[in-house]
Amino acid sequence: MFSHFDFNVIERSWYYLFTTGLKFTLMLTISAMVGGIIFGTILAMMRLSHNKIISLIATSYVNLIRSVPLVLVIFWFYFLVPFIFAWMTGASEPIPVGAFSSALITFILFEAAYYCEIMRSGIQSIPRGQVSAGYALGMNYWQMMGSVVLPQAFRNMIPILFTQTIVLFQDVSLVYVLGSVPEFVTVASKIAQRDGRLVEMYVFVAVVYFVMSLGLSLLVKKLQTKTAIIR
Repeated sequence: MFSHFDFNVIERSWYYLFTTGLKFTLMLTISAMVGGIIFGTILAMMRLSHNKIISLIATSYVNLIRSVPLVLVIFWFYFLVPFIFAWMTGASEPIPVGAFSSALITFILFEAAYYCEIMRSGIQSIPRGQVSAGYALGMNYWQMMGSVVLPQAFRNMIPILFTQTIVLFQDVSLVYVLGSVPEFVTVASKIAQRDGRLVEMYVFVAVVYFVMSLGLSLLVKKLQTKTAIIR
């Protein structure tokens, strides 16, 4: 089966694939994870707010984003945001956002909806008695959330947050549809088309994704054991 494979194309290209394509993919994944967790935490607190309007806004946003395919959201931001910015600023021409900025904004806003649900379940897992104790000590809502609830919620949710980040790492490959972003699959595809070795390159990409995702999954399993709270 592998007798017709040209492994030399991988040997010639692996350094460029890792230092350009995979580096960009990891950078976008980490940036989107941090931004998504921050925005997702804010959304989770909004969803749990006693203010019905604030809760409705956050709930509507989460439900909308989770009902739309990610690849469609990528297209929306890449093609429509320049026109939206032009309309907001009164510019006569579309304002270019850039492929990286567009992809980063897309993943932060999209993943925040999923991180929100993870954080919401983490916040709700904290016993109400601790919340009441925080209020009894004179804390306000934000002090209680920052000092009592969120630290424990993050500890409980670390394995699930990392699991969602693995999904994010795999989803980043969808920016391939933009063509101008030097992420791992895009770079491999260009090399494959240049050398006429699509099978070899795509098999190599699949192996890299499998190894990295498996390694991260094992790390999550180990973290789950270490961060488990015995009640």
